[in-house]
Amino acid sequence: MKEMLDLINQMSPYVLLGFLFAGLMHAFIPNNLYSKYLGGRTVRSVINAIILSIPLPLCSCGVIPTAMSLRREGASKGATTAFLISTPQTGIDSIIATYSILGLPFAILRPVAAIITAILGGILGITFADEKDENSTVAMPQQSIAEEPRKSFWQKLASGIKYAFVDMMQDIGRWLVAGLVIAGIITAFVPDSFFEFFAQSSLLSMLMVLLLAIPMYLCATGSIPIAVALMLKGLSPGTALVLLMAGPAVNTASMLVVNKVMGRRSLIIYIGSIIAGSMAFGMCIDYLLPREWFLQPLSAIHAHSHHGLPVFNTICSVALLALLVNAFIRRHSHHHNCECGCGHCEGEDCSCKSENAAVVICVEGMSCNHCKASVEKALKGIAGVETVAVDLVTGEAAVTGKFDSDEAVKAVEAIGFTAKLKEV
Repeated sequence: MKEMLDLINQMSPYVLLGFLFAGLMHAFIPNNLYSKYLGGRTVRSVINAIILSIPLPLCSCGVIPTAMSLRREGASKGATTAFLISTPQTGIDSIIATYSILGLPFAILRPVAAIITAILGGILGITFADEKDENSTVAMPQQSIAEEPRKSFWQKLASGIKYAFVDMMQDIGRWLVAGLVIAGIITAFVPDSFFEFFAQSSLLSMLMVLLLAIPMYLCATGSIPIAVALMLKGLSPGTALVLLMAGPAVNTASMLVVNKVMGRRSLIIYIGSIIAGSMAFGMCIDYLLPREWFLQPLSAIHAHSHHGLPVFNTICSVALLALLVNAFIRRHSHHHNCECGCGHCEGEDCSCKSENAAVVICVEGMSCNHCKASVEKALKGIAGVETVAVDLVTGEAAVTGKFDSDEAVKAVEAIGFTAKLKEV
């Protein structure tokens, strides 16, 4: 367990730095220039999707509704598939966190493997996927939202810091903690002999990791400590790469959404590309590259467990813990002072009259603030909608205005969620 504590201490400064960079990029890079470059069944649209996905600080669960929104706004299936594959692995937060624990070779190979795999998946998507949806879905309505007012530099900076250390902590923090807990359990309670059979064969160990990844969700950052724990138990670096690439993508929840919105053929291309790409690069690591490149950082963990880490790392770990606690409290503190459900007024000062009371839509499948933002964007695009307030904890969206409630439900379902009107 001491190794896991040292792992947290070594990782925490880089995690905080990665979150800060991701927050600043979210605040200063405009988010409205993506969809217009991703249309058309061309290789160029695939390349554009990958290029535009690189700076996006999206967690593994947040990339699904974002990609589905892009699809509904005109992105081709090939470009959407490439976006889904590349975005979680090329996020600056996951790259920095990978470097902090697994070293430079992994930090380089992980995004490179993701980009090449995304190109493969995107080309297969534009070649074989039918642009006509195989499932019954509804096109997103044209957005009718007024442009947001321009923000000053300091407003953007404050927004970026809030996004990094509040919103992203709420989204990724629990998965990071889950990853650390799982890694701690593997390190402390799973005997080395348990993995001896798989350690003798890279192919068998990779297949085992893929089977374990399907029923569980792993985010791109939270999968890093688990990869370290498996390598400490003797599994190959190539197997660790398969976990890092496939873990965040090959899970039941993601597959259900992709199948619902893009169809079965696109789902097969998406999953097949990730499995083939991760295993191919994993084999290359195990059989073509020096093993010492990937094992040396693990030796550093052992060294730090004996000699300790600088005080600065401990301070960063305490700060990370405080931010995680704050994120947990904010995520689960829930107050309903609004009588009409619009979320913008309190008690007798309610600004929504009875004839314009909020319609509440129950949304299943939201797991992060990106999911919440995608639902808000879809609902705000409905003609006649005035206000939208989405509660991530209860999974309810309160919408006011004069609009077609059935159209609102379909708009939410079009980006991959399950929605229904709340019974009164």
